[in-house]
Amino acid sequence: MPVQLLGLPQDNNSSYLTGPADAPAAIRDALHCDSSNLSTECGLDLGAPGIWLDTGDAPINGLSGQAAFDSIHAAVQARVAAGPTLALGGDHSISWPSIAATAANHAGLTVLHIDAHPDLYDTLQDNPFSHASPFARLMEHRVITRLVQVGIRTLNPHQAAQADRFGVEIITMREIARAQQLDLGNPFYLSLDLDALDPAFAPGVSHHEPGGLSTRELLTLIQGVKGRLVGADLVELNPTRDLNGVTAMVAAKFTKELIARLHRDADVPDA
Repeated sequence: MPVQLLGLPQDNNSSYLTGPADAPAAIRDALHCDSSNLSTECGLDLGAPGIWLDTGDAPINGLSGQAAFDSIHAAVQARVAAGPTLALGGDHSISWPSIAATAANHAGLTVLHIDAHPDLYDTLQDNPFSHASPFARLMEHRVITRLVQVGIRTLNPHQAAQADRFGVEIITMREIARAQQLDLGNPFYLSLDLDALDPAFAPGVSHHEPGGLSTRELLTLIQGVKGRLVGADLVELNPTRDLNGVTAMVAAKFTKELIARLHRDADVPDA
């Protein structure tokens, strides 16, 4: 089954700046830019037929709250039925419905969340759908079995208490070497916020948080972490803050490598 690429252009749950709604289009432009090609680091040619399919954008069209959640959930659910799905956000609020739709097809789902922020707020700015809250919603509704967070470097007391409450496993940037030993079991979903990277590698994000991962370190995680990848999202590119399209090209690179990993793992059955 081909990997399903889906755009989720939503940013009305952002707490600081809007702009990520324009990210799916920017990533697609970078993906097909003549400055690069569609080959991945494992040698897979994404220009070959049958490997992946761009299914367009979900019909969000300015929807918010529960209506946006329902539209995203339905769009992801339809794609998951056709193959492993990679969602391009949008702000990080898209992960709640995207992961929920994926979990419905994969019992015992683990989530690997790579980010500068834990996104575990009970609510932020009186918005339970906030991009700072998706993992609180997933855990309190028991949608997923295990949540592992990597790259965290903004853990405040409230979110630390939330992590304890939900049994979240956190590997902070100060202890990032531990991430190479992760075994996520089978199956897992990868939620990638581009601000996990140091701003030197990804200036085009809303929240600049110094001290993050390098592009190479993140590629190593995507390619090498143990487990069967069954779905993923890539979020929080903000084209309005990008410099010469650098972050869009980084996002396109991750898109290619995630498609390659999803394609590689597609024929492995769930345990």
